[in-house]
Amino acid sequence: MAVLEDDEKSPAPAVTRAAAILTLLAEEGRPLGLTDIARTLGLAKSSTLNLCIALEQASLVSKNELGYALGRKTVELGGAYVRGFDLLREFYRVCAESPVLQHELLQIALLDSTMVLYLARHEGRAPLRLSATVGDRFPATVTAVGSVLLAELDADEVRARFAEPGTLPAWTERSTTSVDALLAKLEATRARGYAVDDGETNPSVYGLAILLPPRRTGEAPLALGASLMKASMTPETEHEVVAELIAAREHLSSPNFIRP
Repeated sequence: MAVLEDDEKSPAPAVTRAAAILTLLAEEGRPLGLTDIARTLGLAKSSTLNLCIALEQASLVSKNELGYALGRKTVELGGAYVRGFDLLREFYRVCAESPVLQHELLQIALLDSTMVLYLARHEGRAPLRLSATVGDRFPATVTAVGSVLLAELDADEVRARFAEPGTLPAWTERSTTSVDALLAKLEATRARGYAVDDGETNPSVYGLAILLPPRRTGEAPLALGASLMKASMTPETEHEVVAELIAAREHLSSPNFIRP
């Protein structure tokens, strides 16, 4: 995860390095010492210390006996970002009122290069504690929400995004690990009208997802997904859940809900 090679491309190298520190702390999910941060990012320890001090002064990181961790300001910024998506608030109400969806684990996600970023999660009653929660980033290639978002891209764009090694990880033996297999899956997603994750992220999980088209010009599309226990899945259950996801999309896209 070295960032030195990116400095020449950056108009503000110090900002690029500070962002890399925040990203590293978020990915690790635990405090890291100064030496670990500097070594992982390929930075000098002295400049890493200066960056961490500046980030600490801005409350973007905090320091304790174990090292540096994300600070409270990141929570405020994340909350402000999520509040920019009006439909997220309505999402929770729609889930709670649906006789089918209220029992399931539901998520809304955004495509972020080769990953998906989870913006909202409705717990339901499904015992799926291993599924993604708000703020998590999963490989788009193995998730239903990722597949339905990638299906909006043309083949050339998909090949370009996944040209680098490591962008098609194998989380299970069923994971999609080649670009050709991914393109075939995306074609099937378009033909079906929704995406399926049949044990690609977790052998015991069956995921379904539909697209939430952007409501305003310039906005990115989102995906609405459901994670279900694979052992209890039947064609009838799949049909019922997909129908309810589509009904939820129609409500979230309703002119009565869209705000100017």
